Amino acid sequence: MKSAYELAMDRLSKTAPPAKLTAAQKAELAELDSIYAAKLAQADLSTREALQAAQAARDIETMEVLRQRYASDKAKIEAEREAKKDRVRGV
Repeated sequence: MKSAYELAMDRLSKTAPPAKLTAAQKAELAELDSIYAAKLAQADLSTREALQAAQAARDIETMEVLRQRYASDKAKIEAEREAKKDRVRGV
C-alpha cells in the first residue's frame, strides 16, 4: 500500500514528468552547489568567530543580532542558489 506522499508524487510525475538534464547541465548544477556550499561555509565561519568574540565579551544583544543576520544571509544564499539552479534547469 502506498503512502499519501507516494501517491502525490505519482500524480505529480504524470502531470509534469521530470526534465532530463544534459551532462553540461548536471556539471553546472554541481558547480553551483560547490560555489554556494563555499559561500555558506564562509558565512558560517565568520559568524562563529564573531559569536565567540561576543560571547567572550558577554554581549548577548550582539550575539542575537549575529544569529539573525546569519539566518538571513543563509536564506538569501540558498534562495540565490536555487534561482540559479532553476535557470540552468530551464524552469
